[in-house]
Amino acid sequence: MTLSIISFAATLIAGLPIAIVLGAAGITHLIEIGNPAYLHIITQRIFAGMDVVGLTCIPFFIVAGEVMNASGVTGKLLEFIRSAIGHFRGGLAYAVVLIAMILSAILGSANAVASILVATMIPEMSKDKYPEEFSGALIASSGILGPVIPPSVTFVYFSVLSNISVNALFMGGVIPGILLGLGFIIVITVSVKKFGLPKGAAFNFKKLLLSFISALPALIVPFIIVGGIMAGIFTPTESGAVAVLAAFLAGLFYRKLKFHMLPGIFIRAAIATSSIFLIIGFGNIIGWSMAIDKIPQAISAAILGLTQSKTIIILLMLGALVVIGCVMEATAAMLIFTPVMLPIAIGIGMNPIHFGIVFCIMLTIALVTPPVGMVLFVTSNISNISLEKLSKAVVPFVIVAFVVTFVIAFVPDIVLCIPKMLGII
Repeated sequence: MTLSIISFAATLIAGLPIAIVLGAAGITHLIEIGNPAYLHIITQRIFAGMDVVGLTCIPFFIVAGEVMNASGVTGKLLEFIRSAIGHFRGGLAYAVVLIAMILSAILGSANAVASILVATMIPEMSKDKYPEEFSGALIASSGILGPVIPPSVTFVYFSVLSNISVNALFMGGVIPGILLGLGFIIVITVSVKKFGLPKGAAFNFKKLLLSFISALPALIVPFIIVGGIMAGIFTPTESGAVAVLAAFLAGLFYRKLKFHMLPGIFIRAAIATSSIFLIIGFGNIIGWSMAIDKIPQAISAAILGLTQSKTIIILLMLGALVVIGCVMEATAAMLIFTPVMLPIAIGIGMNPIHFGIVFCIMLTIALVTPPVGMVLFVTSNISNISLEKLSKAVVPFVIVAFVVTFVIAFVPDIVLCIPKMLGII
C-alpha cells in the first residue's frame, strides 16, 4: 500500500483531476498486490462503479438545479421571505439561510444551491451594502445544507456504498439539516452588530400575502418531493425525476424558462454529471483494491484493538474526517473511507444510519473548508469575491457546523427519532 499512498500524494500535489488521482492510486495498489489477473479487469471495475441504479437520481437533481437556476424560482422565494422577515436587522442574511433550506429540499446538491444563491442573492446583498466577504461566506455555508436536508445526492451515494436504506438516511437528515440552518442563523445574529447589517423595508402585510401567493408553486415543490418519499409514493430515484418536472413546471408558470435555454441546461448538466461519475468509476478501482487486500478490516481491527472506548473512537473518526475533508474531494473521500470507518462504527455499537449521517455531514462541511472547499471555489468564481477573503469569512460558519455535528455524533436520537417515528428502522 506504500507505493499507492505515494502515488496518491504525488498526483494530488501535482494538481491532476481527482478521478485520475484515484485511478492511479488504485492501479498502483493492484500492481503492489502482485496478481496480474487483476489488471485485466480494471475497465470492468470502472463501469461496475458507475453502473448502479441508485445513482440515476444524480443527473436528475443536477438538471433540476440547472432548470431552477433559469426559471426565476429563487427570486419569488426571495420576495416572499424578504416580505416576511426583511424588516428585521440583517433580514436579507436570514433570508439566504431560509431560501437555502427550501432549495435544498428540491436540489440535493451543495453546488446547485450555492450557484443559484450566488446569482440571485449577491446582487441584492451588494445593493444593501452587506460586506462582500460576509455575503459570499454565508451563501457558501448555506449551500452545504443541500446535501443534508433530503433529498440528498450525498446520502444516495453513501447508501449505494453501504447498502443502508436511503429512505432512512433521508429522514435522518431532516433534524440535522434544520440544526445546521439554526446554527448559521446564530452566526448571522452575532454578525448583525459586528458588521452593522441593515434593515429592509417596513413590514407590509399586503405585500407579504401577494408574495406568498406568487411563491406558492415554489414552496409546494419541497413538500411534494419530501412528502412523497416519506409516504412511499415514489422512491428517492423517482424523486429526482419529480424534481425535474417540478422545476420545469415552475419555470413555465413564472414564464422565465425559454426553449432556447434547454440545450445549455442539458450540456451543463451532462458535464457536471460526467465529472461525478468519472470520480465514482475511477475511485472504484482503489475501493476494490483495498477490499482485495483487506485493508478496511485491518484498520478496523487495529483501532478496536487500541481502545474499546466508544467516545474516544468517535472522536478519532471525527478528527480524521476533519483532516480528510480538508484535503480530499467529498465523493472520493466517501468512496475510500466508507468501507474503512463503517465497520468500526458498527463495532462500537453505533447505529449505521446515525454514523452515515455524521459521516456525510462531516465530509459536506469540507465543501466550505479550505484548501479544497469546492463550494468556496464555485462561490468565488461566480461572485468574483477573492478566495482568500471567503476563506477567512467562512470560519465562524465552519466552526458552528462542526459544533452541531459533534453534538449530533454523541446524541443519536437527533438523527434516529424521525426514522423511528416513521417505522423505517
